[in-house]
Amino acid sequence: MPKSRTRKKADFTPPPEKKATTIDLRGGGGRRWVAPLMLALFGIGLAWIVVFYVTDTSLPIESLGDWNILVGFGFIAAGFVVSTQWK
Repeated sequence: MPKSRTRKKADFTPPPEKKATTIDLRGGGGRRWVAPLMLALFGIGLAWIVVFYVTDTSLPIESLGDWNILVGFGFIAAGFVVSTQWK
């Protein structure tokens, strides 16, 4: 009986080395304004609501009445919107 041909195994070639990615810690792409603006909006919104409750609804804008809460949450929501631009 004839002998069958043996298959040659391919030599092992290791996978290519992975290169480490560099991270730009200086703000990346000129968006240094995002984090300070986001934190400022959060702070303003929180301060607005706290002042509204501490002054027994007479400040920040008395004529708005209970709508001052919505204004405070509006600042906080704007902070979340700005946070989507953070890289």
